[in-house]
Amino acid sequence: MYITITPQKLGGNYSQSSAGFVSYLEKENEGLEEGAKEHFFNQYEDAITPEKVVKEIDNNTAKLKKKEPKFYSITVSPSKYELKRLQSSSKDLKRYTRELMKDYVACFNREIDGRPININDIKYYAKIEHSRSFKGTDRQVRENQPYATKILQLKSEVRKIETGLMQGSIQKREKKIEKLEAQAPHRQDGKRIVQGMPKAGNQSHIHIIVSRKDASNSVSLSPGSKYKASEVNFNGKTVKRGFDRDRFFEKAEKTFDKTFGYQRNFVETYTARKEFIKNPNHYFTALMGLPANEKALAFKLIRESGIPMMPSIPTSQAQVALKIFNRLKKGVELAVKSSSIGI
Repeated sequence: MYITITPQKLGGNYSQSSAGFVSYLEKENEGLEEGAKEHFFNQYEDAITPEKVVKEIDNNTAKLKKKEPKFYSITVSPSKYELKRLQSSSKDLKRYTRELMKDYVACFNREIDGRPININDIKYYAKIEHSRSFKGTDRQVRENQPYATKILQLKSEVRKIETGLMQGSIQKREKKIEKLEAQAPHRQDGKRIVQGMPKAGNQSHIHIIVSRKDASNSVSLSPGSKYKASEVNFNGKTVKRGFDRDRFFEKAEKTFDKTFGYQRNFVETYTARKEFIKNPNHYFTALMGLPANEKALAFKLIRESGIPMMPSIPTSQAQVALKIFNRLKKGVELAVKSSSIGI
């Protein structure tokens, strides 16, 4: 489970309106028949139009300054193992979203009219998408890049030879290109993975746009708050503030597991990923203490996540921990960073 919470992009050429982001979320519907399209929804409504989403978000910004985000984007990307537990990606993820947003409001340390906030106090719209493309930041693209650079250079030389701007053997260069294509470490359907290539398999994920202001347009609710959960004296009154991000990520996993009967492995948990960074000794102790079948799955998940592994597993658990730590720490830090905010 990978979850990101991102504030509205402001400044430069970015608009104060949510229209650009909503339009971006509509891109997957282009060219599809009406019955095949995914529509926006919220806690109680389905098939909400993009126009209504923009109107509701843009008109719910009372007293927010120009440089303050008017909305936040939450992206929820289940792993391929989590997606396998779903009977219908669209229906199940929609159901999960509505439970997830209950977790979201529960993680605010705020009150409205003397009571904790609830799901009816927030204004959000969500949309399910089913395709993804490789980005330049993806591990497969980055590790293929040295080969791509050499191939691009050789193709440039071939064109120069063909146009008489350079002398040399086209055949030799084409053979080098063929060899480099075969040597590239990451391929999909027989082709070298490049930026922009659609990812194979089930890529279903959730996009949520949630207003910075509550549904009454009077209270500011920021999941990007640097305050985890605290109280402050404001004009002689004690005011609660903050958003517990750790609790939200943990609840998101537990809600998914409970809803779909998913058996989450130790290394899939947010708590474990955070523990690796904060206290690697505890992480490795827990990892090596797993039952044999769970440990085998844990190592498989680590390999598939793109974190480099040692070629062979030493018999000494101390050696295992040391080698994994030295080889994997950088990769896990990147993985944690991409899956959450505020660690």
